[in-house]
Amino acid sequence: MTQVIGITGGIASGKSTVTAYLRKCGYQVIDADQIVHQLQQKGGKLHQVLVEAFGSNILAEDGELNREQLGRLVFEQAEIRVRLSQLQDRIIREALLAERDRLAKTQEVFFMDIPLLFELGYEDVVSEVWLVMLAPDVQLERLMERNQLDEEAAKQRLAAQMPLEEKKKRTPYQIDNGGERLATYVQVDQLLQRIERR
Repeated sequence: MTQVIGITGGIASGKSTVTAYLRKCGYQVIDADQIVHQLQQKGGKLHQVLVEAFGSNILAEDGELNREQLGRLVFEQAEIRVRLSQLQDRIIREALLAERDRLAKTQEVFFMDIPLLFELGYEDVVSEVWLVMLAPDVQLERLMERNQLDEEAAKQRLAAQMPLEEKKKRTPYQIDNGGERLATYVQVDQLLQRIERR
């Protein structure tokens, strides 16, 4: 039976480090962010929905989404975040499940990288969940550096997600990405050995 492993973790926790390693090991990874990006491009299903909901002020001059502007709206205003989530969720879910079902025809084990897996209730579409995590202070530091944010803006983005402690309660399969990259790979290898023995 096909095993579909969900990969999740807080913003800037290093999910891409883990998924890049999984790909290097020969596994297929469905990247939810990439699928959303495609859906949000001009002519995509989400692009149309977002413009209808928020108006043309979320567009850049070329008609593509101004992600910075949309990101600001979403992270600064909780009601917009809720509305956006409702608008996008059905369309994204359909696309992700279609991709999952396509891969399930040819792969015995594959992965779905879904940043808001717990927040959006995707536990039921995967066999199990691996949580990539960092100490909160390291996560804050990495987010500020990666996204060029000040501390307040970074804390706002972290606060918009489910707390790490809550996520840890939901899965025993955890990867601490706070140390050397090699240490992260060792933890991934241990989890891979466990599912490959099945």
